[in-house]
Amino acid sequence: MWLPLLGLIIGILLGFFSNVSIPEAYSNYLSIAVLAAFDTLLGGIRAQLEHKYDNLVFVSGFFFNIFLAAGLAFLGVKLGVDLYLAAVFAFGVRLFNNIAIIRRIGIVRWRDRKKEKEKSLI
Repeated sequence: MWLPLLGLIIGILLGFFSNVSIPEAYSNYLSIAVLAAFDTLLGGIRAQLEHKYDNLVFVSGFFFNIFLAAGLAFLGVKLGVDLYLAAVFAFGVRLFNNIAIIRRIGIVRWRDRKKEKEKSLI
């Protein structure tokens, strides 16, 4: 579970302390890539909490999602159709779904710990 969080922290620090500017023409691609990366990150956290995490699946999913989303955005620009909206919708739904599952797992674990503490006091 520490690998995705470490990657996120390194990425945020690089973003804040570097002077790299993205041309406006590529802003759609970058936004889709960031959304895909967040989707993969939350999926990795969810998998870890469910004890299903696999490094190969995480890394391959990370890059595959980013390239697929950027490819959809590129194809949409070439066709004159806003195909990036399909990726935004799909990743948005998955993000909220993963966050909801992570929240539920956290609540269940918190309740279980609370019950164990109460049992140990009795």
